[in-house]
Amino acid sequence: MTVLSHLDRSTVRRSLPLPRPRTRSGGTDVRAGLRAGTTSEPRAIDGRVFAVQRLGAGIVGGMLLVFGLLGATGGVPFLAAHGQRYLGLSSNGLLSALSLVVAVVLLGAALHGPRLASTVMIVLGVLFLLSALVNLALLSTALNLLAFQLSNVVFSVAVGFLLLVLGAYGRISGDLPPDSPYAHPRAVVPEPPDLPSTPEEVAAEAAMREAEIAVVQHCATPDQQIRVQAMAAMHTRDDRRHVWMELAGSVPR
Repeated sequence: MTVLSHLDRSTVRRSLPLPRPRTRSGGTDVRAGLRAGTTSEPRAIDGRVFAVQRLGAGIVGGMLLVFGLLGATGGVPFLAAHGQRYLGLSSNGLLSALSLVVAVVLLGAALHGPRLASTVMIVLGVLFLLSALVNLALLSTALNLLAFQLSNVVFSVAVGFLLLVLGAYGRISGDLPPDSPYAHPRAVVPEPPDLPSTPEEVAAEAAMREAEIAVVQHCATPDQQIRVQAMAAMHTRDDRRHVWMELAGSVPR
C-alpha cells in the first residue's frame, strides 16, 4: 500500500486553492487575447493590379480586333501568299480570322475578370513569341500561310512581350507586396498562452514531467504522488502548473 492510497481525494482537493485566471501583458486574459487574435481581418488589396490586367487585355484585344476587321473586309483571299497591308502589316484571310479569334478571347477574358485576363495574356504572349520565330523561318517560302512579312514578325514579338508583361504584372514575382491580390499571406500561428514564461515556471514544468514519469514507474515520492494526483483534476497545462507551484513546500516530503 502506498501513501497515496491512504489519502482522501476530496480532502486534497478541498485543501487546494482554486486556480485563478492568470493574466499577462498588462492584465489581459491570455485566452481572450488568443480568441481575439484568431479573427481574421479583411486584407487591403491594391486594385491597380487588376485594373492594369483588364485594361491591358482590352487594349491589345481592341488592336487585334481592328486589324482583323480590316483584313476580313478587304477582300483578301483566305490563303494568299502575298497579303495586303493594313496598319503597316501584311494580312490575308487566315491571319485576319486568327486575329479576330484572339481579339475575342482577350476581350472576353477582360470582361470576365482580371485573373482570367492575366492567365490568357501570359499564354497568348508565349504563343505570339513562338509564332514570330516560326513565321520568321517560313518567310519567302510556300509554307508562309499567314502572308507574314518582317513587319509582322516584329509586331508579333512586341505584342508577345507586351502580353507577358501585362499578364505577369503584380502576379509573378519572388517577393509580392502584401497588398497584391495574388499574394498569399502566411498564416500566423499564435503562440500557446500556457507556455512557461518565467524561470520558476520552466523549473516547475521540468519537475512536473519528472514526477509524472516517476509515478508511472512506481518510484515516486509521497510529495510527487500527491502533486500528480492534484494535477489530475485540472484540464489545462497552465492550471496544472499553477497547482504544482501552489503545492510547493505545502506537502511534507
